[in-house]
Amino acid sequence: MSWTDERVETLKKMWSEGQSASQIAKELGGVTRNAVIGKVHRLGLSNRAGNGAGTPPPAQPEPKEKPAPAAAKKADPKPEPAKEEPVSTSVELVEAVQLDENGIPMSAARCAIIPAGQPLPPQPSANEISPEALAKVSEVEKAAKRLSLMELTEKTCKWPVGDPATDDFWFCGPASEEA
Repeated sequence: MSWTDERVETLKKMWSEGQSASQIAKELGGVTRNAVIGKVHRLGLSNRAGNGAGTPPPAQPEPKEKPAPAAAKKADPKPEPAKEEPVSTSVELVEAVQLDENGIPMSAARCAIIPAGQPLPPQPSANEISPEALAKVSEVEKAAKRLSLMELTEKTCKWPVGDPATDDFWFCGPASEEA
């Protein structure tokens, strides 16, 4: 199944009418509910959050502008800057809230998502080992027999050490403790 222009238009029309993804998939045929949801997301259509199933999103009223005095219109053609609302100083509202492209506040988890193609922030190295741990590893390596795969028995330690793709790979080898 491919998304032809006709099928996309049908999808957009039914979505704007408030049809569910399952209803749209059934109408289009040959497509799943999840495919419809994915296409809606890729098209950037409204998610209709907070609306009941099957109800179209409410129409947004047009903002009303105050008529400017006639003298002001002639003297200064620039629009007046919008008046700023007083900012609350409560602790909950001090943190800046990020908005998505539709002006909807985003959760902390959604803000943490890094868009495709963006570099990841620096991560702590998983290879950092404390000096104490290195000392313990050195002790274990001294006691190790460095066995190959063919030298292992059911009574030897089979802990792998190193990269199996190299010649310097070995298994621990000392007698294993029985549980």
